[in-house]
Amino acid sequence: MTDQIDQMARLRRPKLLIRAARFGQRDYDRSRDLRRLLAARELPGPEAALRALMAEEAGLEEARQTGEAAYSFLRHIEVLIAMMAEARMLPQARQPAQIRVA
Repeated sequence: MTDQIDQMARLRRPKLLIRAARFGQRDYDRSRDLRRLLAARELPGPEAALRALMAEEAGLEEARQTGEAAYSFLRHIEVLIAMMAEARMLPQARQPAQIRVA
């Protein structure tokens, strides 16, 4: 788990992505959004969800940086929203630092 927290703390993303994700936090509905983002029937716990979301986000970030035609800015924001929300559900002592703006 510490590795996961460290990875999230080291993320650097464009300011617009982070702002949009922070703004979207208030409308995050775990049962609706997480199920859709992970294509899961049953919702995983916050740690497992965060692990899956971080893997998805890494792929999206690579697609963004390489300019892939299939890259979805909206999906990237949705995944970042879910990551932030799931990280907040972790016990206080294990919550990661904010994602930094690149």
